Amino acid sequence: MPSRPVDDLRAGAVHAGAAPANRPVALSVAGSDSGAGAGIQADLRVFVRLGVFGTTALTAVTAQNLDGVRAVSGVPAEVVEAQIAAVLEGFAVAAVKTGMLWSAAIIERVAAAVAAAAIPVVVDPVMVATSGARLLQADAVAAYRERLIPHCTLLTPNLDEAAVLLERPGIEADQLDACAAELARQYGCAVLLKGGHLAAAPVDVLAHGGQVIRWRHPRVEGVNTHGSGCMLSAAIAAWLARGADLVTACERGLGFVHQALAHPVAPAAAAPVRLAGIERADSDPGPLTRDPPG
Repeated sequence: MPSRPVDDLRAGAVHAGAAPANRPVALSVAGSDSGAGAGIQADLRVFVRLGVFGTTALTAVTAQNLDGVRAVSGVPAEVVEAQIAAVLEGFAVAAVKTGMLWSAAIIERVAAAVAAAAIPVVVDPVMVATSGARLLQADAVAAYRERLIPHCTLLTPNLDEAAVLLERPGIEADQLDACAAELARQYGCAVLLKGGHLAAAPVDVLAHGGQVIRWRHPRVEGVNTHGSGCMLSAAIAAWLARGADLVTACERGLGFVHQALAHPVAPAAAAPVRLAGIERADSDPGPLTRDPPG
């Protein structure tokens, strides 16, 4: 019998019998959510579900559950930069998404890294948690405007974040198209303006290539939407990593979030709760109604 390599003699050594599955790689640059419904944890769950190998650069640690955020501690900007460099040097990253970036110093380091990498970047400009806790230092909005957003492929603000970036008091339902187009004009990137905060049925508006595309979908009731913005940007990044064009990636991402909310899970918790079923979702855009480009 031929001799076996030393490594084979270790207890429990198993040899894969099939060729490894190739996986595109995506990078999430975001904060940690200790409750796992949002942030890096949610991003990785989405990446796995959509067949993408997920890598991370952690920007902040939060102590939170569904009742709210109890504490936030930012990661030093140079450590964030080192994480991104390590990932980009070790993997063929095909798309990046950013979430909670916490400080101007972190935003500046991230902006420099993604500009040099020349790969698709989805920026979710996280500013305030659903509970009202600030997830971005006050002086960091200018860094978003001046340093990061001009380098991104797609910006995915909710109505409150878009209002901050446009320096206006608020955005009404009949202003979605104009505000998405104005953001795209100001920052030179595509913009997916999320309408989930509207009182009526959600309308999401994509301003891209001089056109405006609207998707309508029924609101899913009885489900906690914590982390839905993180899921959307992660799903879009995953589809971009898989080679989809931007419009298809947005449509598939929106379909994924709708399906996750429509098929919730109920983790054991201090109080009964229904959360987005990421592990049960697909990217079927069937529930979405897409208006003709305007």
